[in-house]
Amino acid sequence: QVQLVESGGGLVQPGVSLRLSCAASGSIFSINTMGWYRQAPGKQRDLVATITRAGSTNYADSVKGRFTISRDDAKNTVYLQMNSLKPEDTAVYYCNVHGLTSTGWGRIDAWGQGTQVTVSS
Repeated sequence: QVQLVESGGGLVQPGVSLRLSCAASGSIFSINTMGWYRQAPGKQRDLVATITRAGSTNYADSVKGRFTISRDDAKNTVYLQMNSLKPEDTAVYYCNVHGLTSTGWGRIDAWGQGTQVTVSS
């Protein structure tokens, strides 16, 4: 049983920054890749950014240079620093964790509950 709790979303004006956090807890042995996805109204859920345990990152073209993903393994937490926010960034943001459970050596593929980010003037 793994739970992800997200925080940091909100309603902001264009150009403002937000930092999203996602903390994983429960039966975790190890975490490999952590990531953020987003889904705008009427759109599919798309990758925003991922980070491996070695620190390698991958970003969607639309957020490169503006968003930064990072992780704190001691806290089982992944962050998404979002700068220069644009109206097109408006979406529900979901965190995702892949890893291994500490119970039964199973795989983890866990999702957060989603947090709304709205960018509007």
